Amino acid sequence: MHIGVTMFSTDYSMRIDDLARECEARNFESLFVPEHTHIPTSRRSPFAGGGPLPKEYSHTLDPFIGLMAAAAATKRLRLGTGICLVIERDPIVTAKEVATLDRLSGGRVLFGIGGGWNAEEMENHGTAWKSRWRLLRERVLAMKAIWTEREASYQGEFVRFEKIWADPKPLQKPHPPIFIGGDGEKTFDRVVEFGDGWMPIMRPHTSPVAKIPALRERLQRAGRDPKSAPVSIFFAPPKREALDALAAAGVQRAIFGLPAAPRDEVLPKLDAYAAVMRA
Repeated sequence: MHIGVTMFSTDYSMRIDDLARECEARNFESLFVPEHTHIPTSRRSPFAGGGPLPKEYSHTLDPFIGLMAAAAATKRLRLGTGICLVIERDPIVTAKEVATLDRLSGGRVLFGIGGGWNAEEMENHGTAWKSRWRLLRERVLAMKAIWTEREASYQGEFVRFEKIWADPKPLQKPHPPIFIGGDGEKTFDRVVEFGDGWMPIMRPHTSPVAKIPALRERLQRAGRDPKSAPVSIFFAPPKREALDALAAAGVQRAIFGLPAAPRDEVLPKLDAYAAVMRA
């Protein structure tokens, strides 16, 4: 099982290029960063994690620029979005950014995506809450066309463009793996149709691990290899027995959470996680 970490990369936390170097030096497989373009001050949407909204949500760096800095500082570390808010992004521009990062990093991108929870945030990007998942589907399918076709086009409800040339293509073929975030009623529909993996969050009183057999059954019914969409668990418990249980359940990647804090607070956590990984 691979072990990765995730941190809100901000203007006040440990620099992402420094963090990436330290992760690679400790043999972590991957580094994931989330995305929020902004947080509306109305705060009408309740925080998905419960309680007050943490400061880092309104201070995040652009994920692709940040991950490019991480790529330049490392050679092996895989670079993940966890998650990229596709519903707030132009698909042609985002396809270019993902392909560019994949090329310049030597094919190390892991493309985690999701629909988000902040209705006002996405409204400021012209996205309606009720249609966000239909929009996400079309944007992902359009990006897959751009990455894999010489003259790509797409005609949908939300995304429409005639044939275009859009190079370079990603280094990974057919494209960087797409990990679908979320744990809702229709999440597996998305994984089966256009995903290469599932990326749920492990919360204190709920675990998505029990749903892995159902995901594999859905994949098999759709004519796909039951193991063709590996599972990455966000905020996995940094304990050896918990990791052993995740591995036994078929989890491919466990991702530990780091605080959005200065270097002297982050490194002890990273060392503790590395000790668990080596145990």
